[in-house]
Amino acid sequence: MLGNFSYSNPTKLYFGDDSLKYLSEELTRYGEKVLLIYGGGSIKKNGIYDQIVRMLSEAGKKVCEVPGVMANPTLEKLYEGAKVAKEDQVDLILAVGGGSVCDYSKAVSVSAYCEEDPWTKYFLRQEDPTCRIIPVGCVLTMVGTGSEMNGGSVITNHTAKLKIGKVFGPEVMPKFSILNPTFTYTISAYQMVAGFFDILCHICEQYFSGTDDNTSDYLAEGLMKSLIHSSRIAVKNPHDYEARSNIMWTATWALNTLIAKGKSTDWMVHMIGQSVGAYTNATHGMTLSAVSLPYYRHIMAAGLAKFKRFAVNVWEVDPTGKTDVDTAAEGLKAMETWMKGIGLVLSLKELGVTEEMFEGIADGTFILTGGYQTLTRKDVIDILKESM
Repeated sequence: MLGNFSYSNPTKLYFGDDSLKYLSEELTRYGEKVLLIYGGGSIKKNGIYDQIVRMLSEAGKKVCEVPGVMANPTLEKLYEGAKVAKEDQVDLILAVGGGSVCDYSKAVSVSAYCEEDPWTKYFLRQEDPTCRIIPVGCVLTMVGTGSEMNGGSVITNHTAKLKIGKVFGPEVMPKFSILNPTFTYTISAYQMVAGFFDILCHICEQYFSGTDDNTSDYLAEGLMKSLIHSSRIAVKNPHDYEARSNIMWTATWALNTLIAKGKSTDWMVHMIGQSVGAYTNATHGMTLSAVSLPYYRHIMAAGLAKFKRFAVNVWEVDPTGKTDVDTAAEGLKAMETWMKGIGLVLSLKELGVTEEMFEGIADGTFILTGGYQTLTRKDVIDILKESM
C-alpha cells in the first residue's frame, strides 16, 4: 500500500432484525429536543414511524419534524430544515429513511448554525464547518449510499442546475446508525436495484485507481462478488433475509472510507451521473448505471491491467488464450449482462436526457484526476453520446 493515511470512523452500528431496540439506549445520550426527518411517508405506511415515535415519547423527547425529503434533496429543502433545527434548538437529528434522508440530515446538521450560505460554503467552496454541529443518528430503510457510516452529503440546486456532493469529516458522521434489513423490504423493485448499482459503483470508483498491490483492492473484490451474488437472489425474492442483510452490510462497507485507504480513487461516474441528475431529477443509481459502461470502456486502455484483474477476479473470466484487451472487454460485457439481468437502466434516454442537454451536463460535470484518465469536456460529451 502506498502513501500515508489515518483512519477513524466514529459511527456506532446496530445491525439485525432486532436492532431498533437500541434506539432507546442511544436516545439517553442526547437532550430532550429531537428533529425527526424522513421522506415521502412510506415509514408511516409500513409502521416504522409509529414504532419510532412511540420510542421517542417513552424517552421523554420533545419532537419536531421535517417530512417530505425527496430522492434528490434540494437546496430549498435544506434551508427549510436548517431553519427548523435552529428555531427549535434541537439536540439530535434523527434521520429515518434511505441515503437521501441521511445525506440531507447531515447537511442540516452543519447548516443550522452556519453564519454563511451553506450552499456556497460547503458545496461550492467545499469548506469544512466552523460552527456548531448538531449530532445525527440514522435508522436506515434503503441501502445504497453508505450514508449511514460516512460524512457524505449531496444537495441539488435546480436553479443553477448543479448537484454537488461534500464529504465532511468524522465530526459530521452519524453518531449511530440502526440497520435492520427487514426495513428495506417495502421499497419498490426499481429503487432496490438502483441502490444495488449505487453500491457497486461506489466500490468501482475506489477500485479503478492506482497500480500498486493494495489490500483495499482485495477487499473491494470480495465486496463486489458478495453484492453480485446476493443481488441476483434478492431480485428473485426481495424478502430473502440473508441476501438483503448481506447487501445492507456490503453497502455500508463500500463507502465508509475503509477501501479508499491507500487509493487515489476515481469518482467520474458519479460526477457525470450527478450532473445528469441535476437536469433530469432521475434516480441516482440509475444515472450511474446509464453512464458507467460507456465511461469504463472509454478509459479501459488507460487502466488495462486493473480492468483485466476486474474481469478475472470479480466476473470469473478465463483469460486463457485471450489478449488482455479481450479479457478486460469480456469482464465489462459480463457486468453488462448482470446489469440487464437485475433490471438496471442502461440508456440515458430512459431517464429523459436529450442531446440538447449534453452541453449543460458537461458544464456541470466536475473533472477529477484520481482515476486512470483525466477527462476533457469533449470526453464527457462523447461518453454521454455513448450512454444514449
